Amino acid sequence: MGPLAGVKILEFAGIGPGPFCCMLLADLGAHVLRIDRVEPSGLGLNKPPQYDLLLRGRKSIKLDLKSPVGVERALTLVARADASVEGFRPGVMERLGLGPDVCLAHNPRLVYGRMTGWGQSGPLAQAAGHDLNYIAVAGALAAFGRRGGLPAPPLNLVGDFAGALYLALGILAAVLEARTSGQGQVVDAAMVETASHMLTMFHGLRAAGDWTLERGSNVIDSGAFFYDCFECADGKLVSVAAIEPKFFRELLNGLDLDPATFPAQSDGERAREARALIAQRFRTRTRDEWCAAFVGIDACVAPVLTMEEAKQHPHMRARQAFLDVAGIAQPAPAPRFSRSVPDVPSPPEVGPPGEASALAGWLSAEQIADWTT
Repeated sequence: MGPLAGVKILEFAGIGPGPFCCMLLADLGAHVLRIDRVEPSGLGLNKPPQYDLLLRGRKSIKLDLKSPVGVERALTLVARADASVEGFRPGVMERLGLGPDVCLAHNPRLVYGRMTGWGQSGPLAQAAGHDLNYIAVAGALAAFGRRGGLPAPPLNLVGDFAGALYLALGILAAVLEARTSGQGQVVDAAMVETASHMLTMFHGLRAAGDWTLERGSNVIDSGAFFYDCFECADGKLVSVAAIEPKFFRELLNGLDLDPATFPAQSDGERAREARALIAQRFRTRTRDEWCAAFVGIDACVAPVLTMEEAKQHPHMRARQAFLDVAGIAQPAPAPRFSRSVPDVPSPPEVGPPGEASALAGWLSAEQIADWTT
C-alpha cells in the first residue's frame, strides 16, 4: 500500500537524517530493508528500540560489512534495489568496497543516496559536525533568535531532518529518471547546502534591501509586534501572525483594542508601544480563553502547544494527525493521498528479527534458505 509500493530501498544503518529519510520512504509504502551493524551502532539516544520511532516501518538484518561475505551479501541486495541510502563520512563506503562505482556496476539503475553534513567534497568534507554546525555555516543559524541575544538552535529540524527531506526528494527524482534512462546515479545531499537552499527567499529579500542581518529586526523573526508570541494570564503562550492588514484589524477587534487610536501597523516609531499594549491585553485572560475568543475570527492567532498538547488538539484529532503504534502515540505519515493510502507504520523492531522474514521480497526462497543456514 502507499504511492511508493514496489519501490525497494536498501538502508545502511546510521543515525539522524539517514533513518528519517528512510522512515519517510517507508511511511509512503516503499519496501525498505535496513542493514544493521553486527556490533552495537549507537543508533538512537540511549533509548529502548521501541522508542526509536525513526526506525518504524521496516525490517532489518545484520551484516558484517568488514568481511568479504558481508560485502558480497550486501551487493546481492544492492542488485535488487531501486535505491540505497548511506550517511557515513565521505570515503567510508568506498573503503568497505560498497562505494557508488562498485554498487552501480552491480546495478546500473541504482540510485545511490548519500547523506552528509558537508557533502562529498570541499575543505570540510572530512570534518566532524552536527546539525548546529551545518546550519551555522549555511547562514541559517544566525537568523534564529531575538534581538541582542545569542542564536537559538531550532532543535535539529533545519539541518538533519530538512536535509533528509531533500535526500528523499532527490532519491525519488532519480528513481523516476532511471526508469526513463535506465541509468542510476549518485544523489549527494549535504545538509550545509540543503539548509542554505531553504534560505533562497531570504537571499532575495536581502538583495532587495528588505531583510536585515540583525536578529529580531525583521517581520517574521520576532521583529514585528504583529508577528510574535505573547504570554497569557496562566503563563501559557499564543502565537500571533497578523501580517496582512485585514488580519491585523481582526486581531485588534478580537483584543477589544480600538483600531482608530491604536498605533498603525506600519508605524515603526510606535512599535514598542503597540507591542506593550498587545502584551498587556493578552495577559488579562488565559491562553485557552483567548483561543476560544478568537474562534471564527481570521486574526491568525493560535495557541503555542507542547508536543503532548498537540496530540489532543481538536484539529489534530479530527485529521488523525497522530497514530497509536504499539502503544506509542506518534505523528501519522504525511502528506495525505486520496487513493494510494499508506498502511499504518509497523513499530520499530525490538530484538533481532528473523532474517527470512526481513529478506522476503528481496531474495527467492532458495536464496533465503542458503543465506540463513
